[in-house]
Amino acid sequence: MDKNKKIEILKDLIQINSVNAHEIKVAEYLHKLFDEYHIKNEILPLNDDRANFIAEIGTGEDPRILGFSGHMDTVAVPDPKDWKYDPFSAHIEGEKVYGRGSADMKGGLAAQAIALIELVEENKIPVGKIRWLVTYGEENGAPGSEVLTDQGYSKDLTALVISEPTSGKIIYAHSGFLNYRIESYGVAAHSSEPSRGVNAISNLIPFLNAEAHLFDDAPDDPLLGKVPHSITIIEGGKQINSIPNYAELRGNIRPTKAFSNEEVISRLKQEIKKINDIPDHNLKFKIINDFVPVETDPKSDFVQFVKNMTAKGFNTDKVELGIIKGGTDASLFIKTNPDLPVVILGPNEWDLAHQTDEYTTLSSFNNVIDSLKLIGENFFTDTI
Repeated sequence: MDKNKKIEILKDLIQINSVNAHEIKVAEYLHKLFDEYHIKNEILPLNDDRANFIAEIGTGEDPRILGFSGHMDTVAVPDPKDWKYDPFSAHIEGEKVYGRGSADMKGGLAAQAIALIELVEENKIPVGKIRWLVTYGEENGAPGSEVLTDQGYSKDLTALVISEPTSGKIIYAHSGFLNYRIESYGVAAHSSEPSRGVNAISNLIPFLNAEAHLFDDAPDDPLLGKVPHSITIIEGGKQINSIPNYAELRGNIRPTKAFSNEEVISRLKQEIKKINDIPDHNLKFKIINDFVPVETDPKSDFVQFVKNMTAKGFNTDKVELGIIKGGTDASLFIKTNPDLPVVILGPNEWDLAHQTDEYTTLSSFNNVIDSLKLIGENFFTDTI
């Protein structure tokens, strides 16, 4: 594939507005592209707006299956006027291609698509299989990867590469994340006689105070360190002269293998039970999302193999290994395949994700394509 065609694919994907939904347009684009190169693929629709996409190359003589994965959705654009260029124009300025999702993760998605196509074009068909899992909704609860997991697409994978933005750094571990809601139920009353009511907002305060130190004694994880936790949303009350009978807060916690999702949930439930023993307090705990941490030994054969291939793809001997606190679809995929080795490898920096004037660079984009091709070409011939 020539250089201009690669850039065209990258720009086309960025120009498709798939903010928090409408991914089916991306899936249809990929379907047409892969049909053009006679690569087996399928759109798996949820409804008229949303779909997963699956593609596969390889003879299957080797029973191993290498997974590539990426997501089609992007986060929102709060105000397009804040952007230097239209966020869906895919404007190129020098090395940079600007646009919503250019880093997270239309750049990685395009790189994976091109790597698979070029392996076929160059007749470097793997003797095993490479399965491409392309999901909807990763930025909002990851329902797409949950569906693919339930359908068995990740259960038989031997290893997995996800191309979120890493600027060529090999990410071998990331936190889980647990989103939760605490609902507070009180009794409405006129604000002139507050003693006749039970203030649902005030009754959240004991939890607010406790949460600040609730995980102080959680053990540090050898790879991921401490357990980050935050209360991020508080809502309550409808009228200024009424005692509110309902309020809620929402929080986010990043579990690790040293302090698991189950332990986090147990700690939260214990605290709620303690607060509910206070007269007139009625709090209810609900889980919104429950994603497990993903950790692969950095000294493992797979991580070292990916490191070696990436060094060749980027033409450097200084490939870094690292971790991130953010999450990926891998948290869902490993639920039915808990020992699955996972790495994150994609173009450009994690910190560019979700930012105004988000961009990817063409050099990083092309280096990731070369790295992914080398991974796909050599996975089944190297000793992993």
